[in-house]
Amino acid sequence: MNRPVAPIPGDRLLNTVEARLSPAHTALIVVDMQNDFCAAGGYIETVVGKDAAACRAVARPIIELVGAARRASVPVYWIRANYALDGLPAGMRVKFGGRGNGAVCCAPGTWGAEPFEVAPLPGEAIVEKRCYSAFRGTDLDTRLRTAAVRTVVLAGVQTNICIDSTMRDGSSLGFHVVVAADCVASHTPDLHEATLKNAAFVFGDVLSRREIAALWQSGD
Repeated sequence: MNRPVAPIPGDRLLNTVEARLSPAHTALIVVDMQNDFCAAGGYIETVVGKDAAACRAVARPIIELVGAARRASVPVYWIRANYALDGLPAGMRVKFGGRGNGAVCCAPGTWGAEPFEVAPLPGEAIVEKRCYSAFRGTDLDTRLRTAAVRTVVLAGVQTNICIDSTMRDGSSLGFHVVVAADCVASHTPDLHEATLKNAAFVFGDVLSRREIAALWQSGD
């Protein structure tokens, strides 16, 4: 039997982007900005064999967006992947286990798991995930509801995998979702573009970091 989604605190519909991005009920979610996903010589480049340059390039824009969030008192939640094979869902374990002779992506305590160029301040929330979605198997949903968050702004990597999975789960859980278009990236450009189009079509808003920052600055 399907259970109804618990309501987000405050039941008034947020029918405008200005209302949705009010700093009073918005959080910034930064996903997987870690060496294995972004850095030269990380897992994406050495094991998957993809060019992670696009993921490196969004670090500076994300730093700008994080700064804007902090100035507007918008809480920042940092999502960190731990893809040690023994904790992954079966499908992910098969995919990851078949690559790199047992190489582990974002193994705890390794260089690959460390932040890439952008990192939390003391006191900012860090949430570890063991699958693609930041909501599955974590307490992120509870944390956001406790903080009366109604809208999540997504930044990080990969657009078509972890951003997409988090976007879909966030929307299904009742949050408004905004994707910061110039603060997400993928090693597969066509899938990056397709995800942004799908996000704008059905899941939420797609805005630049400067558009988001301007709305935070002007918001209540």
